[in-house]
Amino acid sequence: MTQARDLLPLRVQLVPMQLPEAPIQPVGRFAEAFDIVETSAVPLSGTLPCGLLLYPGEPSEILVKLENIGSQTLQLNVGVEGNFPASWYRLRTEGNQIPPGGKIEAVLYFRIPQAFFEREEFLQAGQSLLLDYQGRIYVSFRAANTTRTQNESASFTLYIRPRSLYLDFLPELYREVDFIGRLLKVFEQSFKPAVQALDALWAYLDPLTAPEALLPFLAYWVGWKIDPRLSRTRQRYLIRYAIELYRWRGTRRGLRFYLYLYTNLPLDEHLPEAEKHISIQEVFTQGLVMGESRLGEDTIIGGGQPYHFIVKLHPQTASQIDERLVRQIIEQEKPAFCTYELYIEPTGE
Repeated sequence: MTQARDLLPLRVQLVPMQLPEAPIQPVGRFAEAFDIVETSAVPLSGTLPCGLLLYPGEPSEILVKLENIGSQTLQLNVGVEGNFPASWYRLRTEGNQIPPGGKIEAVLYFRIPQAFFEREEFLQAGQSLLLDYQGRIYVSFRAANTTRTQNESASFTLYIRPRSLYLDFLPELYREVDFIGRLLKVFEQSFKPAVQALDALWAYLDPLTAPEALLPFLAYWVGWKIDPRLSRTRQRYLIRYAIELYRWRGTRRGLRFYLYLYTNLPLDEHLPEAEKHISIQEVFTQGLVMGESRLGEDTIIGGGQPYHFIVKLHPQTASQIDERLVRQIIEQEKPAFCTYELYIEPTGE
């Protein structure tokens, strides 16, 4: 749709850069929304306003073509007026002078807020949301050798519509009705939270990213008992790796991994056992056995405790470790017939 006038030396033509697929139907308080005072030297009767379709958050523009159909050079001053906020548009022109028979172009950029349909500031008390806005391009001009100023203008209408992806699933026949798109957007907005939840379902099922209110369910799902003495972060890791802890329960690997998840001390897989931050050493001595032991070499008086292991933790500070909780973890993870010793040796003190 274009709009042109050639009754004055200056011709103004508006060309919308985004046209709707379906004929636009005025919505709401369109008729009484904006009353423009006619300042043009010649009224714009008999012409249809330029219509531009706008989607919230998406840029669009109107191309303003200015042509000097007179015999004198014209000095120009272009302005915009409308019942929409000034923050919605920017006007750029190529210049302010047109020689006889010359043409220049101006571009009117529009971008409305992404949350247009959610923000209360666009609602007026007791009235529905205004979706159709009216505006006018004003061009004041004068011949280079005169001081008389004349005015020319061209009106346009902004149609703000929600973009509905559901239209892509309908036959083309239904896309030709503007009302269908607005109606489908109501359902799209209603179902959008559910669709987003399904798209991010993996995050709800991962203990590291799930909402805090969902952690008891995930813990019950894997048979894990939440301990209120542990931080939420530690609980998330323990729930996530619960199955692996079950798989290795009763082994040195399982106990070390459990202590790692609780204390956050390094596993140090590349270091010898005695140098690890979480060291678990098994004692393989059999004490004094007559006929098999040699005094002074492989004999320990009072030793020989079977199925015994030693746990040594090397945190930065002693306050970093809750000894009672560590002992509870060891008692829970070790085989019932095993005995152990626990040593907490801070490295930063």
